[in-house]
This record gives sequence, C-alpha cells and structure tokens, in this order.
Amino acid sequence: MIGAGWDKAMFRLGCTLAVRVPRRASAAALLINEQRWLPTLAAHLPIPVPQPVRLGIPSTAFPWHRSVLPWIEGDPADQPPTAPTEARRVAEFLRALHRAAPDDAPSSEVRGVPLERRAAVVEQRLSRLRGVVPALDDAVLSIWHEALAAPAARTRVWVHGDLHAQNVLVRNGAIAGIIDWGDITAGDPATDLAGVWMLLGDAAARNEALSRYAASADEIVRAKGWAVLFAS
Repeated sequence: MIGAGWDKAMFRLGCTLAVRVPRRASAAALLINEQRWLPTLAAHLPIPVPQPVRLGIPSTAFPWHRSVLPWIEGDPADQPPTAPTEARRVAEFLRALHRAAPDDAPSSEVRGVPLERRAAVVEQRLSRLRGVVPALDDAVLSIWHEALAAPAARTRVWVHGDLHAQNVLVRNGAIAGIIDWGDITAGDPATDLAGVWMLLGDAAARNEALSRYAASADEIVRAKGWAVLFAS
C-alpha cells in the first residue's frame, strides 16, 4: 500500500498502474461515481486525471467496486509547492471542468452545496479552534459570515469537490495530475475555486487564477468561505 485516506487505499500495480480500493461501504458508492463519470470528463480536461482502465466488481473475495488506474508521477502539492506560474493552468483546468452537469449527475450532501447547509458543523469547528489557532482571527470569521450571506450559485456544474493540495500532484513545481475524484458531484463551482487558496501561496498568482477563470464577485466570496470550511 502506498497511501490511504479516509475512504480509500492505493496500491501500486507494476510500474505504470495503481489500484484504488474502498476502505468502507460508503466509499464504494463514491468510487462508482468516479468510474461512471470521470472518463466522460477527462477528454475535456487540460491536466491529466487517472481515469479507470479496468473496473473491479464486487465478489465473494471483495464486496465493493475498485479501480485500476494509470500511475501519475508526482508529489502531493503540500510538499513541493505549486509554482506561481501554474496560476494559468489552474484557471484553465477549472474552466474546463466547470461545465453544465446533466440532470443525472451525482449529488452530494457535503460538496458543492449552499454553504448554509454546512454552517452548523463549520461553526462548531470554528468555536473549538478559536483561541487555539492564532490564524483564526476576526478577519477569518468575517470572511466566513460574508460567504454565508452571499447569493447561492444559480447553476449546477461539474465539481471535483475535494481540490486540496494532497489531491494535486506536482513535478518541479508544475501540476502533473489531479487525483482522487471520489467526491465528483454537480454543484457550486466555488467549492473548487477554494483550491486557489490551497494550491497557490502567492497572492499575485491567486489573483491571476481568479481573473483568468473570470470568477464573479459572488463566486469569489463563496470560494473564500469554502476555503475556511476546508481549513477548519
């Protein structure tokens, strides 16, 4: 095993492949969504994604679906940082992904939803962290409350749903791949735009990415709220 998250474990399979396996029943449904929809989206995306090349089906040996995927070389972006020059590629990737989702696209209870649905949980977390985490100051709380008050998204687009640094691979500062599509869903693009703050440490690069994406003022406000949510 080369890594494991909350929901899934990853194993190498030879030099060019990997196997992605659910660790619990709730994760199995997420993997099915990934298997169903990622091949359709991959053709439109300007950055490599690990679309399945083989599908494992439930059996007496193992009760859940699993995927055989191409191995993408790179390190998680929370180790070697993403270069500021990648702002353009971040914007292009998000614009390509955030196309209108069909009526039968998967929905999520926690990703892509109006922020008010997450407010109770997030505010409990913020309350516990207040006074413990110095970065959690009045300015951050103001950003969160402003995001809650912002108008909700009017359209449902495809959303990665979990675009934090460990799900982005980099090589020599350049983005090599976007992985872990288990939370793929239809919803608010601001969920993914929060990744601009998690991937680009340079303020000028973040501004460039948002400008190239052509994010609206409301999307930026909501994206900052999602960034607070992911950080809490």
